[in-house]
Amino acid sequence: MQNAVDRFLKYITFDTQSSSDSNSFPSTKSQLEFAKILLDECKEIGLKNVELDENGYVTALLEENSDYENKIGFIAHMDTSPDFSGKNISPRIVKNYDGKDILLGNEKILSPSEFPALKNYVGEDLIVTDGRTLLGADDKAGIAEIMTAMEYLIKHDEIKHGPIKIAFTPDEEIGRGCEKFDVEKFNCNFAFTIDGGQIGELQYENFNAASAKIIIHGKSVHPGDAKNIMRNSILIANKIINEFPQNETPEKTDGYAGFYHLHNFSGAVEKTVIEYIIRDFDEKKFDERKKFIEKLVANAGKNFNCQIDLQIKNQYLNMRKKIDKKIISIARQAFEKSGINPIETPIRGGTDGANLSFKNLPCPNIFAGGHNFHGPYEFIPINSIKKAVEVIVNIARL
Repeated sequence: MQNAVDRFLKYITFDTQSSSDSNSFPSTKSQLEFAKILLDECKEIGLKNVELDENGYVTALLEENSDYENKIGFIAHMDTSPDFSGKNISPRIVKNYDGKDILLGNEKILSPSEFPALKNYVGEDLIVTDGRTLLGADDKAGIAEIMTAMEYLIKHDEIKHGPIKIAFTPDEEIGRGCEKFDVEKFNCNFAFTIDGGQIGELQYENFNAASAKIIIHGKSVHPGDAKNIMRNSILIANKIINEFPQNETPEKTDGYAGFYHLHNFSGAVEKTVIEYIIRDFDEKKFDERKKFIEKLVANAGKNFNCQIDLQIKNQYLNMRKKIDKKIISIARQAFEKSGINPIETPIRGGTDGANLSFKNLPCPNIFAGGHNFHGPYEFIPINSIKKAVEVIVNIARL
């Protein structure tokens, strides 16, 4: 199990940030370089049919040693978030955490007063950042856990299992992780993404998601001669924004509550662009949210006598209706064998598993063990890494 920790500390030395500004696939060359490292390691530990395709997907097979019929898969992503630097990560292990503030460096403090989940890990060893970068547990912890579990199963042939496929994917953080994933070639009955947060997370439902871009075309003239002529697209945008429900935003919702999130605003008198993401677990409410924006934009165009363009794009759907209860039952049993109480919470976001589920590969999500992803306060307890390996092995066993 220590191998999982060693692998994780090795993997995070590779800067694999993805980039939404790139049109290539994968979006960054560094992901391909890391993929080659994983390719060689898969071969070294004895996996079969090891491949790195032209799109940067690494796949491999652990051959069956029994007559188990189900073909199962485990998936993790190679990229780290573009939201914060992942270059020259310098981790530190905090031994026997005492429950107090942790001085990270770079004037950053990881404090239980701000991050109360820390209190759950008093007495454990934690891996933290030095305050300059993210850590990369999302999702290099998942990769390390899958690789270690496969190595363990290879060395312990007495553990009977069916065929197991693994895949390491690029560009998950920018929503392209499954874009070119060949489900038919992967050829599994179901799979698990090892990409969740805290120990115990078992997730099989997520937001329905869409994006909305509203483009307001104003009319710019000299302000001294503007009466009854100028149409200031910035002010029109402001009017539109104020029509959205003020309590249905990310900072005011949790649990199963959906929201509208204004995440980008740019403009001048002549043209303003506002961008929203739309989220809801309920499919009917999700459709109602999109229709609300369509009606709002149509009315604004009439009221302000200007052209307003609207582009709504679906991003992913709630995987719940694609997940068989038997799959979740297997995961629950695996957690129980590992002495873990499952935390079955909805994903207030997206996951590769959602898109894969709608490509006919049911794919719930299991914890990788980290906290506070995408920033310098990210940390992961070493015990959570080891327990994730156990869960993977127990799923194979079951």
